[in-house]
Amino acid sequence: MSSSPRKRPASEALVAGGVVVLLIAIVGLIFWTGQGSSLYPPPAATTQAHDVRALYDIVFALAVAIFLIVEGLIVWSILRYRRRPTDVDLPPQTHGNNIVEALWTLIPTVIVLYLFAISYQTLQTVDTISTNPDVKIHAIAGQFQWQFEYLDPSGKHLATQTVPLASDGGGMAVPVDRNVQVSLDSGDVIHAWYVPRFLFKRDVVPGQTNRFEFRVDPSEAGQVFHGQCAELCGTGHRVMLFNVVALSQADFDKWLNALVEKANATPPPAPSGAATIEETAKNVAFEKKDLDVPANAPFVINFKNDDPSSLTHDIDIKGADGSTVGNQDPIPGGTTKAYQYTPLPAGTYQFFCSVHPSAMQGTLTVK
Repeated sequence: MSSSPRKRPASEALVAGGVVVLLIAIVGLIFWTGQGSSLYPPPAATTQAHDVRALYDIVFALAVAIFLIVEGLIVWSILRYRRRPTDVDLPPQTHGNNIVEALWTLIPTVIVLYLFAISYQTLQTVDTISTNPDVKIHAIAGQFQWQFEYLDPSGKHLATQTVPLASDGGGMAVPVDRNVQVSLDSGDVIHAWYVPRFLFKRDVVPGQTNRFEFRVDPSEAGQVFHGQCAELCGTGHRVMLFNVVALSQADFDKWLNALVEKANATPPPAPSGAATIEETAKNVAFEKKDLDVPANAPFVINFKNDDPSSLTHDIDIKGADGSTVGNQDPIPGGTTKAYQYTPLPAGTYQFFCSVHPSAMQGTLTVK
């Protein structure tokens, strides 16, 4: 005995529609509340980031549409063709459908070709390098520190920012609404330049100079953007951080002039009678692990950084209580500097490199 043809109850369509509406609500909630969090990219801060964000929105919208269609069909199929207690016969079986098979081949092909086209277009836009950028910066990555060399339009060195974090009075300062070209080099291992709000990451490969440009939105003047190395580069990878400081053109000019003046300034002479000792850094290590200076008198450490230019070092001094009593600016490899220190009472101190504190340290005896 065959059962009579089943009629699709209206309740099945209502339930299926309700499930789809619920899925749309969930996706919408993720879209609206996820912006700025790990569920969605942070707000774009550069011209190039806006292009990346637009591409992401298109891909996200297509993914949501496909998800809802597939899930909706699954829910409808479950409800429409579920087995009922009165079903005793096998329903009619369908083997192949040329039209359906052509559609599910053609539609994904069109979608993939469309995504390829808009992705290629965005990539070409983001990777565009102008011949005359407004600002040129040479970013040098080394375990585990960033330094930023500011160049004039011809590529001549102006000054170097060796303090990568704004909280320490440094950071990579850039003017808003100007084309900033960054060239990347590494003297040791692979690093990566990454700023989340720029929606951009570029590897820093030894022996290869990579370049890119960005233009910070005018509305972002005064903002400090977090940046970091995004490639595991060693035990100190977690501390390889930097900031991009967005300034108005006037504030940037003032900041850069001060950096150039500081770089060209003649260091003050050492105090009369100050003890002078020599120290050299090589292969990320101090040559001398024990230094002696007189108590209650100023002293000078003539420091030579004999490592590659990508490795910056300094000599800071820490007391027995862990507080820093002598703080100096790091210098790039291949340079020297006379560090001057104020008098210290007798005792035993630790000197260390603030960039590589675990690998570079020694004992300073003041007596």
